[in-house]
Amino acid sequence: MQASEQGARDPRRQRYQAVPRVLIFLTSRNPQTGADEVLLLKGAPSKRLWANRYNGLGGHVEANEDVYAAALREVQEEAGLEPAHLALRGVVNIDTGSDAQGPQPGILMFVFAGKAPTRATIPSAEGELHWLPLGELEKYPLVDDLYELVPRALAGGVFYGHYTPRADGTMQYAWREA
Repeated sequence: MQASEQGARDPRRQRYQAVPRVLIFLTSRNPQTGADEVLLLKGAPSKRLWANRYNGLGGHVEANEDVYAAALREVQEEAGLEPAHLALRGVVNIDTGSDAQGPQPGILMFVFAGKAPTRATIPSAEGELHWLPLGELEKYPLVDDLYELVPRALAGGVFYGHYTPRADGTMQYAWREA
């Protein structure tokens, strides 16, 4: 199949398009407390999105890589870690709404989980890395969807999600298990 046969630039139709992203949750057991923890990035105060809020590692998928390669790259870039294995846990379609020209590009997020090879991380300009106890995530200022997303990603199965914007700008989350 030719690149031109993908149908992404059909001038007769305005199709919904999505930007691919990856989101990764690494876990480890705290050697002092024995508690299971997840590595989250507290966004730098200067970040345009999610400043001072905790999120997983991740970012955009580049044109020259598959989603798994993007997940490995983002973990290396943001934490200096090289996990032996990441498992795809979910795919989330994020509708970002419409304007006068029609639907805005959405986000297609591929969610991965894995075990951290070590608890030692390398600082990143993206923000501060923290190991947070899984049983206490409600105590931290997470990006809104993480309160529901982290437990799903770490449960072991595969899930699908769809986020839809409400009239007030907040998002409504819908989930489906595989």
